[in-house]
Amino acid sequence: MQAVMYIVRYLVFPGFVFSAVVGLLTTWVDRKVSARVQLRVGPPWFQPFADTIKLFGKEVIVPSNARWTGFLLMPIIGLAAATLASTILWSVNLAPERTFIGDTLVTLYVMTIPALAMIIGGSASGNPLGALGSAREMKLLFAYELPLTIAFLTTIVKVGSFSFGKILMYQQYNGVMLGSVSGVLAFIVAIFCAQAKLGFLPFDIPEAETEIAGGTHIEYSGAPLAIVRLNTAIMYLVVPLFIITVFWGGVNFTGWRILTSVLKYVAIVVIMVLIKNTNPRVKIAQAVRFFWGPMFAISAIAMILAIIGY
Repeated sequence: MQAVMYIVRYLVFPGFVFSAVVGLLTTWVDRKVSARVQLRVGPPWFQPFADTIKLFGKEVIVPSNARWTGFLLMPIIGLAAATLASTILWSVNLAPERTFIGDTLVTLYVMTIPALAMIIGGSASGNPLGALGSAREMKLLFAYELPLTIAFLTTIVKVGSFSFGKILMYQQYNGVMLGSVSGVLAFIVAIFCAQAKLGFLPFDIPEAETEIAGGTHIEYSGAPLAIVRLNTAIMYLVVPLFIITVFWGGVNFTGWRILTSVLKYVAIVVIMVLIKNTNPRVKIAQAVRFFWGPMFAISAIAMILAIIGY
């Protein structure tokens, strides 16, 4: 019976179905806000769902020189990892007692799998532009993971635990991490790293449609492309939720806290959309210098401040 409950949690709520629906709605918010910034109307709320369903009905074309296993399997692995990360985060926010030792580290590592999956999938496509996109994605991954990990460890140092449950409990009794100088600095670093992790401007170098025509997913079509987009949509839910859990007290759906939880999530999404719509694409070398330079320095300062109690 318990095994059935775990399967339901992973596949339905708060797993795949729930995460996909909320993630697709988030992409609609992204497109709607972007349209308003650009003085356009934007699509209706159901457009992301219609696009995804339509792709599942399209023909799947696999390049003749592609490595079938890696090309077709990687999007599925990435989607499974994104769903797992979402399930862990939602489970611990809805019921903190479900936490386990090291769940923060597990989630942090699982969140890197979708990017790794696209690196392998793009490389297996047999298209030179796909391989170029994969190379860029790999460099970007190495660039932003360092400051993101240090920013995350800032919270761990203050709480003294690698457990989401302990982090949420600490913030409940001592105030959110954003109430401290180290927490604000780490939060800023996390926002910029999230921008790169989701492949948004100014860090959409691995895709760069005007340069390499989509990069890592240039050869994907039909159902595999729909899975790639679902993967992106779910990660759009996971990354802000991870930031809220670590730095902003998590989410709570009891009483008036429902409103504050939704507002937290929407606030982070809007910040990311505004960054995306007000900055030009940077070169991969510039992105690496940015994350290994200013972002690393700020995250290191945040860590030092956390150690001394600020």
